Amino acid sequence: MKNLFVATAALIALSAPAFAEGDAAKGEKAFKKCKSCHMIVSPEGEEIFKGGKTGPNLYGIIGRVAGSVEDFRYKDGLKDAAEAGFVWTEEAVAAYVADPKAWLGDNGYAKKSGMSFKLKKGGEDVAAYLASVAPAPEATEEAASE
Repeated sequence: MKNLFVATAALIALSAPAFAEGDAAKGEKAFKKCKSCHMIVSPEGEEIFKGGKTGPNLYGIIGRVAGSVEDFRYKDGLKDAAEAGFVWTEEAVAAYVADPKAWLGDNGYAKKSGMSFKLKKGGEDVAAYLASVAPAPEATEEAASE
């Protein structure tokens, strides 16, 4: 009976989805590497993290369709992801920042990304930080409709 319980518990643990386990506080520090190209500015104009404009504004990226910041000129890989309706998750952001071109190719999109920087460590932390500074787009839309 004990073996059956252990086997069942192991199967349940193995079948659970894998989630990125990032630390938002560490991610805020790590985001300093990203600020030369990206900023985080709310739709109301609140500057959460001052940064460059070479890359798109990352406010609300978690839960948003890839390549969908208005008036930003994306490369082919993120255009393909946008056309496919791909929505960013913390896990996907963490994988993307580790190697953008490889991630795009592995997911069936053109391997053209405007992001040449690779964040070797801390991608999960940066994704957690980005998730912490802005509500997911669905949550914003639901609040607006109430």
